[in-house]
Amino acid sequence: MSLLQRLEMRQGQSLVMTPQLLQAIKLLQLSQLDLAAYVDAELERNPLLERTEGEPAPEREAPEASGDGDYEGGDGPEPEGWLASDMTPSRSEIEGDLDTRLDNVFADENPAPRETAAGDMLSLTPAPYGNTGGSFDGELPDFEASLTAETSLREHLAAQLDLATQNPSDRLIGSFLIDAVDDAGYLREDIDGVAERLGASLDDVARILKLVQTFDPPGVAARDLAECLAIQLREQDRFDPAMQALVSRLDLVAKRDFPALRRLCGVDDEDLVEMLAEIRRLDPKPGRAFGAHAVEVLVPDVFVRPAPDGSWLIELNSETLPRVLVNQSYYARVSKGAVADGDKAFLSECLQTANWLTRSLEQRARTILKVATEIVRQQDAFFLHGVAHLRPLNLKTVAEAIGMHESTVSRVTSNKSIGTSRGTLEMKYFFTAAIPGAAGAAAHSSEAVRHRIKQLVDAEAADVLSDDALVQRLRDEGVDIARRTVAKYRESLRIPSSIDRRRAKMAGATR
Repeated sequence: MSLLQRLEMRQGQSLVMTPQLLQAIKLLQLSQLDLAAYVDAELERNPLLERTEGEPAPEREAPEASGDGDYEGGDGPEPEGWLASDMTPSRSEIEGDLDTRLDNVFADENPAPRETAAGDMLSLTPAPYGNTGGSFDGELPDFEASLTAETSLREHLAAQLDLATQNPSDRLIGSFLIDAVDDAGYLREDIDGVAERLGASLDDVARILKLVQTFDPPGVAARDLAECLAIQLREQDRFDPAMQALVSRLDLVAKRDFPALRRLCGVDDEDLVEMLAEIRRLDPKPGRAFGAHAVEVLVPDVFVRPAPDGSWLIELNSETLPRVLVNQSYYARVSKGAVADGDKAFLSECLQTANWLTRSLEQRARTILKVATEIVRQQDAFFLHGVAHLRPLNLKTVAEAIGMHESTVSRVTSNKSIGTSRGTLEMKYFFTAAIPGAAGAAAHSSEAVRHRIKQLVDAEAADVLSDDALVQRLRDEGVDIARRTVAKYRESLRIPSSIDRRRAKMAGATR
């Protein structure tokens, strides 16, 4: 057996993920905000990229090197009128040019300019905005200093802690407990763990917790809902034994088991109704009034509008598309002055990256429009008649229709939305599972079936439909569905069970 070295040529196929291809894939799945942040970062890094906001951005001027190394700019336009004079004109010359006296021009706004003995104007400049008196130091007023910020829950509690105690150790424990309060106002740390981490006694931590629980808003720093309600009831001096028993069994309140609650609290129906009404008036999330984040509006990536001929007009939202272009003229001027090999390589890389980015953004926009068009074509009944006519749809169906890979369609539909006459909906909303039809009928969309269950429950009168009754109703309408599926859809819609709905109707009838 001999060992020989030899060269062989083999032909094969492989997928190479170039950096440009990875960038295109990344851009495809980015949301509007992430895409804007990515483009901003590229604009900061790449000098050949320009942003266009409605009109093309002005071209960058390439610096011209002079003998002494200073930057020399061109001459600007010559000023017109009396402002172009090298010498400040006299008052009589200004009044002659204006064909009126300066007293008429500056009668109310500023006092008339004073003249020196030589007849030159001392000052024609009005006082700067906000400088009503005193000297002007050449800086504009700081408007940001007068802006106000919304007070957070932690800041609100910390201010009360400073007034409640002066003991340094108590303040340390209180600050730690305040930091452990979430946005809803609940304490998410166990006091045993707090005592161990701070090296304090459990009694001190419990004492400071009781102090923090007396702060505004009432119910803050509670460890569960029952304690939160109890704190608010104590604040109102309404935490009597009957109410204490009611708060201790909130599970019965959720189940609307009124007979058990009457026996537990020892009250009649009228008193129980008043106690439950009092519980409902309490705030289960006392911290939500502080530092609440503004609701972000879902901005659509694509608009769908009905056309006069009965079809649909589908267009991209131009406000969400980043407008960037490659400044070729700036590249041509700068590349002429590049001497070092490193400078030439940097400019070449910037040009290649800029060109690829603009092409990737254009390809991303075309792909989103293509996928949205196919979604509208598949779900045209939804746009005409509503949720009840939503059809079963998956990514594979759309991918085969437009000639793309299923993973590409998945990336396109992630974090994208469509603006319709029925509201702004995420693209993923239109992809729903199929529920088979009864007796060989066509399949139904799971979202449409869920919507139908809600309609049946909302239309209940005296008779409450059980899950079995809902299954029979749906099968009569041609939907072959199991009882456990109905229960799952009902729970996802936060619809109580038939027993709880029947108890609620009985309680409403007794009021």
